[in-house]
Amino acid sequence: MIKLAANLTMLYNELDFLDRFEAAAKSGFAGVEYLFPYAYPKEQLADRLAQNKLTQVLHNLPAGDWAGGERGIACHPDRVGEFQDGVGKAIEYAKALGCRQVNCLAGIAPASVDPEEVRATFVSNLRFASDKLGAAGIKLLIEPINIYDIPGFWLSRTQQALDLIRDTGSANLYVQYDIYHMQRMEGELANTIKAQLPRIAHIQIADNPGRNEPGTGEINYRFLFGFLDSIGYEGWIGCEYKPKGKTVDGLGWRAAHGV
Repeated sequence: MIKLAANLTMLYNELDFLDRFEAAAKSGFAGVEYLFPYAYPKEQLADRLAQNKLTQVLHNLPAGDWAGGERGIACHPDRVGEFQDGVGKAIEYAKALGCRQVNCLAGIAPASVDPEEVRATFVSNLRFASDKLGAAGIKLLIEPINIYDIPGFWLSRTQQALDLIRDTGSANLYVQYDIYHMQRMEGELANTIKAQLPRIAHIQIADNPGRNEPGTGEINYRFLFGFLDSIGYEGWIGCEYKPKGKTVDGLGWRAAHGV
């Protein structure tokens, strides 16, 4: 059965952030995700989840200066201490919010650093984070992101993520498979998801081009939703798209796609 989570960073952005929890619940979503919880007290977010009977599905590790254009620090050799501190902070929030999985954004590769050192730093950081999160009962995810939207993003392909999982040797490291990003980078969506299903812990959706609601572009989401059911995908699907208008006005795609 398909389980949809509203991405509160993207959806209901006509509302103040804390008001988006109630809006998501009223729209029929059972779960929520968003980029970062750290701007708000843990207790305040936990209260919004409880009031609206929502599951916190996912959030990211701290990712540097987001407003300043950083998109993660996990591959930056000079930021290891900051990364490790961020793991501890993420665990505190995830525990308070009942969140069972946390995503690690690799970041944009630093141009002045040897590529092998960049990769080695990311692998080492993933080992550290997967061990700490695993001890807390939380899954660690890594997400390939397309290099058209974020030029220079270090992790951009599914096989690259799988190779990292292999090289860390961790049993607590999984793929966050974003259909929009992977359509732009490599296609072969259904075959890839089926082949790598044991390593895919979370899926996100948006259509292409435009990153808008399913049904607005080239991706056959009606097929993919049925396919995910048929192969036994049991995780959440995060709706991480940019609404063309007001969020509620565009939610008809769910009925149109049988979800």
